[in-house]
Parts: sequence; C-alpha cells; structure tokens
Amino acid sequence: MENKQKAALVAAAHHLKPVVMIGQKGLTTNVIAEADQALTAHELIKVKISADDKEERSAMVAEMCEQLNATVIKLIGNIAIIYRKTVG
Repeated sequence: MENKQKAALVAAAHHLKPVVMIGQKGLTTNVIAEADQALTAHELIKVKISADDKEERSAMVAEMCEQLNATVIKLIGNIAIIYRKTVG
C-alpha cells in the first residue's frame, strides 16, 4: 500500500472511536471474531490495546492482522488503525 493511500486512511480514521478492545487476556478468539465482524461491516477500524510494552502491542496487532487478512495502517500508542478491503 502506498503512503498516499495510508495517509488517506489515517485521515478517514481520525474521527473513529475504538470498536475493539484487547484487554488483559490478550488476543482471544472472541477479540478476533469481534474484529472480523467490525472489519466486514466497516473496512477501517480502530483497536485499543491494553498492553504496556510497545513490542507486545505491535506483536498482538500483527498477529490479529495476519489472522484476519488485514493491514495495520498505523499504530499510535495503544491505538491501532486496521484496514481490510471488503470484497464485493
């Protein structure tokens, strides 16, 4: 994905509130299912991650995106912007 496209998606996500929260239990099947539904409905979502370590947050988001066939657009602090093109 080109930087121009990413910048446009970041701008589009600016007003969004996090719709999925990764809590103390980490990346559970319920979190994956919730994110899958949100991406199917909206294509672009924000995910809030409750992990203190930056590398841990990054790893969780990468794992989620791999399972959901999605792309991390940006990870800012404890908020990730995730995109998945809807087919159809």
